[in-house]
Amino acid sequence: MSRRFTDPVEVHTRVEASGPVPDQFLWRGRLYVVREVLARWTESGSWWRGTSMSAVVTGDEVATTTLAVDDRATQWWRIEADSGRLAAMSAGPGVYDLCFTESTAQWSLKRVMD
Repeated sequence: MSRRFTDPVEVHTRVEASGPVPDQFLWRGRLYVVREVLARWTESGSWWRGTSMSAVVTGDEVATTTLAVDDRATQWWRIEADSGRLAAMSAGPGVYDLCFTESTAQWSLKRVMD
């Protein structure tokens, strides 16, 4: 069973050979420590809805400086994390989906799996 969210979170990352990896995150006032990265993928967004692409499709005039295509990509991280000492009193670590939206440089929590 999983629950969906759209909650913004603060994420601290560490640098590995593959790039930045979530190390811990703050959600609803509680600090969670990432124990393991279970999966990582990138999802391309609806790039065709951006201002530049709409102008190309409709034939509207666009300044050449706005022709850069923002594909609205989102990086997804499925992680196992717990909240330290409080995890011992709960069911232990949980599985969370964190998302990083490149166009806004914002992190959010999208799913919690039970």
